[in-house]
Amino acid sequence: MASSSLFAAARRLLRLGGRGRSGILPSRAAASSSRSKSEEERPPPVRRPRLESTLWPLGHPGTLLVPEIELWAARPGNRLRAVELQRIVKELRKRRRHRQALEVSEWMNHNGHVKFQPKDHAVHLDLIGEIHGVAAAETYFDNLSDSDKTEKPYGALLNCYTRELLVDKALAHFQKMKELGFVFSTLPYNNLMGLYTNLGQHERVPSVIAQMKSNGIIPDNFSYRICINSYGARADFFGLENTLEEMECEPQITVDWNTYAVVASNYIKGNLREKAYSALQKAESKIDKRDPDPYNHLITLYGHLGDKSEVKRLWALQMSNCKRHINKDYTTMLAVLVKLDEITEAEALLKEWESSKNAFDFQVPNVLLTGYRQKDLLEKAEMLLDDFLKKGKTPPSISWAIVAIGYAEKGNVVKAYELTKNALRVYSSNSGWIPRPSMIEMILKYLGDEGELKDVETFVDLLKVAVPMNSDMTEALSMARAREETKVKETNA
Repeated sequence: MASSSLFAAARRLLRLGGRGRSGILPSRAAASSSRSKSEEERPPPVRRPRLESTLWPLGHPGTLLVPEIELWAARPGNRLRAVELQRIVKELRKRRRHRQALEVSEWMNHNGHVKFQPKDHAVHLDLIGEIHGVAAAETYFDNLSDSDKTEKPYGALLNCYTRELLVDKALAHFQKMKELGFVFSTLPYNNLMGLYTNLGQHERVPSVIAQMKSNGIIPDNFSYRICINSYGARADFFGLENTLEEMECEPQITVDWNTYAVVASNYIKGNLREKAYSALQKAESKIDKRDPDPYNHLITLYGHLGDKSEVKRLWALQMSNCKRHINKDYTTMLAVLVKLDEITEAEALLKEWESSKNAFDFQVPNVLLTGYRQKDLLEKAEMLLDDFLKKGKTPPSISWAIVAIGYAEKGNVVKAYELTKNALRVYSSNSGWIPRPSMIEMILKYLGDEGELKDVETFVDLLKVAVPMNSDMTEALSMARAREETKVKETNA
């Protein structure tokens, strides 16, 4: 019946003699054609850029985001939404752009765009601790109302203490949280385990996870990973494998790719290559193929194994499966290629990155510059810097300094001086770069012994912006002035 009705429909279409192929009468077809042509000629509506897509290209951590947000909000049709601002702060933290996250968090609170709940206070407190230190975080916590002092701000302050390795404060605060009934999740225990890990006291980690279990709290993936890592750090692979087996048998836990990656990393450090490959295969079977983060981790681990074929296979999968390829993906792959001595391929990848539409960030070429320095290819490093200058991209201080350090390590003080001078000329206080003291000492000694007075004065003036005036600078200036005075006397004699 179905096939006969299809044939009947086909015959009906063929009997539409004077009608067009579409089965529409000519006059209607013409009108339809006219409408479709006008629709084709009409340009598609311009989609306004979302706030997030406006901010992410501003990759330099020193860039102020609030003026950009206000500029976006001032455009017709744009509206700031609390949930979007909170998402931006979360993503900035994920990208480790803490200063910008704090800037946006302060602005959205003070301007009333978001009415802060305890969870928002917790995020803000953690950012204050990250940027301004524990004392500032404590002040913020003390000024919160009692109703806002829930387990979340308490937990954020504990995180500040553990991050700064303040054992006594962390333990006292943890005890206070227990008394208030705020230790009912894995997070405070994980903070303590992280504290002992960062102190190198790996033997104390298993007792914390045991305490967690005795209090009726089931460890999560992160808890188990810290514990697995603690065994790996002590090369206790029996303990590591027992913990992994316990985790795999726990019905409320789904072992994720990251856990198997941690296991693989420890096997690599222990030179247990076969076990490392097995763990890496299990990790890959667990990944979300559209998420770039697992690929970056696994590429790095295969790089540690020196397995170029697996590195390239995973990179190809990442390129085909992931919609976006951010700068972090390129820096990861560049670092692995450099590690594997694949400099030519790294150079090709850098060109590929340049031709992408990603925000230009010197952190990407800095990976190759560091590789050039490590491989004693300093002329290539200088050529790369020159190429960027020709393209109108001014390298920041750190880029010049990478190459300067290479020349200093070879004892070529003249080149180190010239490149350090370039670094100081573009110095910015929020760049995070500090001149290496040993290299500066070497340059100042050279200038004091051989430099022209005007060159020494210029260098010291540039240097004073980055570091406080010190005896090495004073001595270099004194020696250069004394030499200049001697020259003048000899000339006049």
